[in-house]
Amino acid sequence: MKPAVRLAAIVATGTFALAMIAASSLAQTGPGPFRDERTGKVWTPEIVSQDNKANPATPSSARDRAFDPRSQLTVVEGVTVQRPRANLMAVLPVTAGPGVPIVSLEGASLQAVPGERWLTVIYITNNSANVIDVVVGCTFTNANRKVEDTRVIVPPAGPGERLGLPVYGPPVDLFVDRATCRVIAPT
Repeated sequence: MKPAVRLAAIVATGTFALAMIAASSLAQTGPGPFRDERTGKVWTPEIVSQDNKANPATPSSARDRAFDPRSQLTVVEGVTVQRPRANLMAVLPVTAGPGVPIVSLEGASLQAVPGERWLTVIYITNNSANVIDVVVGCTFTNANRKVEDTRVIVPPAGPGERLGLPVYGPPVDLFVDRATCRVIAPT
């Protein structure tokens, strides 16, 4: 073997051995903080996902449990009844007829009130020429599993009135990803 080839083989073997020692040392001590060159953010083991750890079956923090709906088994028993104060949003033309229902329901956007409860705002429109009383049923779910059922007794809505109502769900320490509302009974 020529001296130049022999020297290259020794350097390559030595470099490989040093890389293996460094990798072994890093695996024993775990990754330390590192800086993202593009953003400048410093990442530490505390803020990096721990999904590749040996036992990811049980999420350790509330933030992690939010992404594992199966870990939440709590359900608010029974049906919560609410009588919220309605806000008159508009008075629209009366349009009830063969193709238009007596009452229309819109909204059901979900948000969390920090430290309190989940909240959805719904809009009820009376499409008839009569005063109506409406009952709305809302179900708060997490991954299609019921967390709480709520019945909302809507104040009487005059002809053409569009009302906005807040509907409160379970406490925010229970995870919810959807609120589905439906008209149960216009009376």
